[in-house]
Amino acid sequence: MDSSKSTAKDVRPRPTEGALPAATVTIVRDSSKGLEVLMMRRNLKSGFVPGMYVFPGGGVDESDSAYETNGLCAGFDDNTASSLLNMANGGLAYWVAAIREAYEEAGLLLANHAHGGPLSFSDAAYAARFVDYRKQLNAGTITLAAILQAENLRLATDQLQYFAHWITPVGAPRRYNTRFFMAEAPREQEPFHDECETIGSTWIRPGEALSLHRKGEFEMRTPTVKTLEQFEQYELVSTLRHELSSQREVRELLPRIAKDGTRLLPGDPGYDTAGTPEGAGKW
Repeated sequence: MDSSKSTAKDVRPRPTEGALPAATVTIVRDSSKGLEVLMMRRNLKSGFVPGMYVFPGGGVDESDSAYETNGLCAGFDDNTASSLLNMANGGLAYWVAAIREAYEEAGLLLANHAHGGPLSFSDAAYAARFVDYRKQLNAGTITLAAILQAENLRLATDQLQYFAHWITPVGAPRRYNTRFFMAEAPREQEPFHDECETIGSTWIRPGEALSLHRKGEFEMRTPTVKTLEQFEQYELVSTLRHELSSQREVRELLPRIAKDGTRLLPGDPGYDTAGTPEGAGKW
């Protein structure tokens, strides 16, 4: 069922109505154990999904749109990005937001030197500059564009792979229209949480995270679970990237909440009923 279309019985708002544009990036790496994903734990006092394990991500800011014309993205333009998102324009801002959020929340900056080569934090003094930059960015006293210009860097937007589109269920206190991306972790950078929005970070195999989740020890929301279920099939980042890049279409997914609290996806029994006032459950 196409969740973007309504039926005669479905009188709820359009799926994207009231949902803020957002971007999430699932950062992966190869390890001796196989493919691992970076998981961040949300602050227990957060107003949205407190204590949950998530991928870095957040809302698309107005400043993210400036990258259409400021020349700070590598090998990627708004026409290409918008086409991949099936948008008329403005798509590049989602790629930028994903990279910015990874830096703000996880301390990983997916960027390249303008003269070539990925950004590396192998030099301690150089890395310390970016720790300070990150603090300023989170405090709102500097922009990511200003950091890139000061260090002669370009965002590695061409290294992100778009693979999913999730919309928060109607009735949630905050709703997001979120594009999901995958990116390989920079080889000479180490993630660390910001102790504000996120209070923990860990590299974990997708299957292990899912096993802990089923035991009630690793709380996650539906989009995160479904992403890990997809990623656990692959042992190498290269194989995962190949499979994601071969997707012909990225479907819009709007979970609905049944009366008993079950999260349902298009095609699940009861999904249509959960889209009616009588059959909808509460967040």
